[in-house]
Amino acid sequence: MAITHSISKLLSSFFNENVDVLSQSPIGGGSINTALKVETNKGIFFIKHNSKHLYPAMFEKEALGLKILGDANTVRVPEVITFDDVGEDSFLILNFIESGNMTKDFWDLFAKNLVALHKNTNKNFGLNHDNYIGSLKQFNDWENSWSDFFREQRLEVQLKMARDSSLLERSIVSAFERFYKRIDEIFPNEQPSLVHGDLWSGNFMVGEKGEPIIIDPAVYYGHREMDLGMSQLFGGFSNEFYNSYNKYFPLEKGWQKRMDYCNLYPLLVHVNLFGGGYMSSVKSIISRF
Repeated sequence: MAITHSISKLLSSFFNENVDVLSQSPIGGGSINTALKVETNKGIFFIKHNSKHLYPAMFEKEALGLKILGDANTVRVPEVITFDDVGEDSFLILNFIESGNMTKDFWDLFAKNLVALHKNTNKNFGLNHDNYIGSLKQFNDWENSWSDFFREQRLEVQLKMARDSSLLERSIVSAFERFYKRIDEIFPNEQPSLVHGDLWSGNFMVGEKGEPIIIDPAVYYGHREMDLGMSQLFGGFSNEFYNSYNKYFPLEKGWQKRMDYCNLYPLLVHVNLFGGGYMSSVKSIISRF
């Protein structure tokens, strides 16, 4: 009942009129937030809520990320209705999107739209604010080079966290130090691209008309291959997607081999979120150095 009252309060404030919650039903799939489909006299909404103390400003950062992606006018994202704290809880309210069936050109369109997103550039790597990757804080301090950003803002942060939790062997740290010296030679020299930042198969959906929609962003200006690497980490993307991406915005030779290096970051995030089970994947990649 308290959650229903909080949702009604937030929507009433947004619409500047009384909004009644008619029904609500849970939606699965999230490990951090509670998700609900909520029907009201003003329409149907998708609601996420969690503890404002455990994850301060998480939904503010997600709303900012969705606005950045939406303003790029490339891949469709959910519309942010409102977000705020009520009591001990934080809420994010989005328009509710009914899932549809993929059109025949779904993967081609997804690739074309992602290319358009990645062609939004910036002079430096990073973002003007920090955000979240899963439930971990993601640091986005500006860096002049991809090697500096990847090392300082992505890998070193996660490695320190893993070391502090005794999840890391010293040999792994030494291998990462050797890897750092070769980042510039491994990755093509490209302009920073606006990336989704957490583009695994659970963070896209098929819209009502069969179009691709991306959700739950961890945006920043980074190397575009980071999105492609993440898309391969847990499967779910068709080969047609990569063929089309390469047609519209060709990747430099050897990109398939670089996907493992891109995924060192999300794998370390998983080590820190879920324990050392993912460390074997990190070891198999970094042991090449």
